[in-house]
Amino acid sequence: MKFYRIDSKIIQRPGYRWTIFAILSLQYLLVYFHRVSPALMTRELTAAFSIGGASLGLLSSGYFYAYALMQLPVGVFADRWGARKTITIFSAVGAVGAILFGLAPNFQVATLARVLVGFGLSAIFVPAMRVCARLFHAREYAAVSGLLLSMGGVGWFIAATPLTWMTAQFGWRGTFTGIGMLTILLAMATWLLLVEPSKEPTAADLSTPGNQELKLWDGLRQVFSTSQFWPLAGWFFFFGGLLFGFCGLWAGPFLMDVCGLSKPEAGNVLSMIALGTIVGGPLLGRISDRMVRKRKTVIWFASLVQVLLWITICTMQGRIPHAMLFPIFFLFGIFGNGIAVVTFAAAKELFTLKIAGTAVGSVNFFAFFSAAIHQPLSGMMMDGAGRIDGTYPPEAYTPVLFCFLMTSILLLVCITLFREKRIND
Repeated sequence: MKFYRIDSKIIQRPGYRWTIFAILSLQYLLVYFHRVSPALMTRELTAAFSIGGASLGLLSSGYFYAYALMQLPVGVFADRWGARKTITIFSAVGAVGAILFGLAPNFQVATLARVLVGFGLSAIFVPAMRVCARLFHAREYAAVSGLLLSMGGVGWFIAATPLTWMTAQFGWRGTFTGIGMLTILLAMATWLLLVEPSKEPTAADLSTPGNQELKLWDGLRQVFSTSQFWPLAGWFFFFGGLLFGFCGLWAGPFLMDVCGLSKPEAGNVLSMIALGTIVGGPLLGRISDRMVRKRKTVIWFASLVQVLLWITICTMQGRIPHAMLFPIFFLFGIFGNGIAVVTFAAAKELFTLKIAGTAVGSVNFFAFFSAAIHQPLSGMMMDGAGRIDGTYPPEAYTPVLFCFLMTSILLLVCITLFREKRIND
């Protein structure tokens, strides 16, 4: 197995890279848990803080505003500070935010807490991808990052049916306070066990044109001046709107208000997104690494499937048979979330290793900026129809679903315009 050189002898020990991968994966599990947990807590949160759909969208999107704005500097931090320092410091901030959310006395404090959670957890994924890029060969990168995304799928699963159980047992406040304490423990494990990579260039780096030392903002300028970056940035923008605007917030209310499911039944259907993510990330990463060997082909097919899924939902809505909801949301997990690892790999391969973190953070920014826009905007559209006895009538969802259909079409257009670089042999 070919590795990038790292100074410490500990890196040569069998299983070290997988130990580090496990720690980072658990961190990323919590990132996804916080990201989508409001989907099954909408009624509890609106009752606790006496708010409507627009305010709920603002509360949930507080996470995404902070997360999106931090993606550009986090990519630079990951390249300049290293993963150990970056992940530990920011995780501690996220832990404080999670505990504060559990203790929040009002809407304003709860929103601030979500901002702190998003700010802190913004520095997990990009540094983790940077670590994977150094510990694993380029031919393994998409598959390994797919495994990382699978742990995000586990976090999504915990935010579905298990979250329903946890809130019943401990209340939503106790649940988030406990999650904050767990986040502190994982931050400590990262600080104690993660070994930083060498600051010196490897032989492979020296042989690659343009891999010289970069000043702080040179990486961002190089990324944004690359023409093929922008179709991927557009793809991630529409991807984030679909994934977090619907699946991360309104999918639960849609299943209950339009499809007539109970909260536990809706949780079971939403868990299919998690299962699809767990299966889809490694599967699509492996296909793009070893079989098709063209990132664009895999991404384009996944984007087409999303368009077809949204046509199905928009045309059938409440007439969708309950049994059919499970495969629909499973496919959302595979092609609407699992496909992200292939697109991250495509973004990384446009640039040299020295700005891999900057490149991944830059495209990630557009996904979460989109989520921050879509969540409150869709909430305003829902409020326009009004609520009846605390729930939205089925017709309130029609314009929102149509907007998501249009977004999926734009997603397909963006990847059609993209020209990829060949995977390194």
